[in-house]
Order: sequence, then C-alpha cells, then structure tokens
Amino acid sequence: MKIPVTREAARKPAAAARRADEAVYGGRRRFLQISGAAALASALGAQAQEAPRAGEIRLLALGDSLTAGYMLPEAQAFPAALEAALRREGFNVRVVNAGVSGDTASGGLARLDWTLGEPFEGAIVELGANDMLRGIDPATTRAALAQILDRLHAKNIKVLLAGMLASGNLDDAYRARFNAIYPELAAQYGALLYPFFLEGVSGRPALTLADGLHPNAAGVETIVRGLLPQASALMREIGAPAAPG
Repeated sequence: MKIPVTREAARKPAAAARRADEAVYGGRRRFLQISGAAALASALGAQAQEAPRAGEIRLLALGDSLTAGYMLPEAQAFPAALEAALRREGFNVRVVNAGVSGDTASGGLARLDWTLGEPFEGAIVELGANDMLRGIDPATTRAALAQILDRLHAKNIKVLLAGMLASGNLDDAYRARFNAIYPELAAQYGALLYPFFLEGVSGRPALTLADGLHPNAAGVETIVRGLLPQASALMREIGAPAAPG
C-alpha cells in the first residue's frame, strides 16, 4: 500500500488525482516495487530450497505491503503470523510470503506466473488497496483479479480472496463499483471470501503504524484472528486433516 493522495487531490476526479499521485509518489512507488520484487524473488528462492516437511500444505500469500509486512520483522508479518495460528489449530502448513509493497492487482498478476514456479495447494489473494488509493478504474482491478483467479483455478489451487473496502472520501459511485469486486468474484469462482482484510484494524491508531494505514504487530494479530476461520476452511477445502477440537 502507499501514502494516500492529499485531501485536495482526493476531491478531484479520479483521473486528475491519479496524475497528481503519480507525480508525487511515482518514483517512490517504483522503487518499492522493484526492491520488493527483488526481495520476494530471493525469499521465494530461499523457501524453495528448504526441505518440505512430510504432509505439509503450502499456501501462497499473494498481496501488497499489507501482506509483505511493511516496516515489520518477517516473523511479525501476516504470512508468518497466520502460519503460526494455523499450526496452533493443528494444521501442517507453510505460508509463503509473496507480498510486494506498492503492488496493484495488475502488478500481482504480472508476477504471478513466476511466483507459481513452486507448487502450492492454496492461496490467499490480498490485492486492490493500492488500486483504490490511486483511483484506478474498478473494472481494471476486477479484470486483473479475475485473471489471477483464473490462473490459480487452472492449477487447482484453492483460493481465499481477502477483500478491501474503498475509502469514505471517494465518491459513492466509485465506492459501490469497487466494493462489489470481491463478493462478485468470490461467487463467480467459488472462492472463499474474507470481505475486508483490515477489519478491526482500519481507523484504530493503536493497531496501525504512524502512517495510519499499515498494521503494526498487534494489528497483524487482529487481522489473523479475524481471518483464521476462513483460512481454516481453506485448509479443509484443500483436504488437510481436520484440526483437533
């Protein structure tokens, strides 16, 4: 995710806000995306070299900085926290961090094929926040997410779609179109849905970093607690042994 546009830009039509945003943040965003993609390639390579544990389920966490763990140690990022929570539930699972700061849905799509160079049984897709913050046409976001789901479906990878809600400072028409993306796609592709990835965290300063956008360690734990029932359902869809109790 990235720093939102100024209030003045937010009041402009989406296209004008997008131009202003690109002028101010374009270089920073490109740096984050390039460095993030390089770090992701290194991390995926390292994880691929680890010997798989017997019967282990591999989940791909495909997302932006909310998944990557912006400004957090790796052990406190969402994928690591979710893996720990699922293991406490009795699942033999590894959650692979494929989050890249600054990524849009189209950015996630562009790197999906090489991200899937290793086998995965399931995926959690968390993309779209940056699209919304930049005022990208929801049709573009929806099309990119649909292609991601198509490719995952083609590889028989079960999906949990983690949704996003449009900011209240955007116009009603944009918000309605954007907010409809996730439930519609989940229904179309038969994917599990967690409607709002930042549920319980958004708007709560105690659970976010100083930027007011990204979760801190406590915020990540809040996200994991909320999403855990759906993540457990994903494990069962994959065919993982039922968790005890």
